[in-house]
Amino acid sequence: MNHELLKGDFDYELPPELIAQHPSPERDHSRLLCYDRAQKTLEHRSFFELPAFLRPGDALVVNETRVLPARLRGQKEGSCGKIEFLLLKRLNGDDWEVILKPGKRATPGARFAFGEGRLRAEILGVLEGGARAVRFFYGGVFEERLEELGETPLPPYIGEALRDRDRYQTVYARRNGSAAAPTAGLHFTPELLAQIRAMGVKIVPVLLHVGLGTFRPVKEERVADHRMHEEYYELSAEAAELLNAAKKAGGRIIAVGTTSVRVLESAAGEGGLLHAGSGYTKIFITPGYRFRAVDALITNFHLPKSTLLMLVSAFMGREEALAMYAEAVRERYRFFSFGDACLLL
Repeated sequence: MNHELLKGDFDYELPPELIAQHPSPERDHSRLLCYDRAQKTLEHRSFFELPAFLRPGDALVVNETRVLPARLRGQKEGSCGKIEFLLLKRLNGDDWEVILKPGKRATPGARFAFGEGRLRAEILGVLEGGARAVRFFYGGVFEERLEELGETPLPPYIGEALRDRDRYQTVYARRNGSAAAPTAGLHFTPELLAQIRAMGVKIVPVLLHVGLGTFRPVKEERVADHRMHEEYYELSAEAAELLNAAKKAGGRIIAVGTTSVRVLESAAGEGGLLHAGSGYTKIFITPGYRFRAVDALITNFHLPKSTLLMLVSAFMGREEALAMYAEAVRERYRFFSFGDACLLL
């Protein structure tokens, strides 16, 4: 039961050198650890071998969010004081929720400039958790200013600069809005997706804009006391129809990444039927949760004691998940955002 779960139940030993600092040279040449939940068996494969585990009639669900170049470096107007903005989400129009470093300079009314004034910002107010509401001023199109002046934010455990920022985007990223990549999708190439389509597998896009809350540590010892972060999602009528039809015909719904799981399980009714819609989800999936929509999952290896490891543990069993992670450590798999993947059938 949830009230008995403790944060320490999801801990494991990870040698720091196994935390991947850069992507693999070729997207689909990362490793793939395959776990069959019925047989309780493990197989070591390469990601390009994924089609061997798929069947005609299956539906592969991908999150088409795109990571914003959401880190801006500038200075306070009228001074030499440097400032760093990290855009979290659009509140409305030109107003955004932003984390600032250093935060003490950011009192309401303070103004900042980026790119010699091509982009300016004013603090409107302080939000919950210390973030700020900020209004931007610019000429032209905001997204173009951001592409020109912003940097791709990388997770805190990656210390190396990213040479090619497209490697922190999936090849099917379409819609701007994430502060972090849905990293299970980084392993796909256009050629691999074409091969999967040709098998008779439907590739179905959904949307969830990933927030930085995905990296927020669980602070409370009792898992049930953790306040889950909120993320915007959409499931289109077309996607819901395709997935319901696949399910009805005996196909499996295979989620690419925990973000796709969050969309599908947020949109699923009691009988597993998916309902089109959009909004914000705070779904918190921990052992004891009964999955309504997802039949299989492709995901990377997650941080100890994280909500994402709790989701994986809910899907395959906590002891099984920790045993699989111990095997991945023994076999020197690469961990976290730029690391290898696992397939849970």
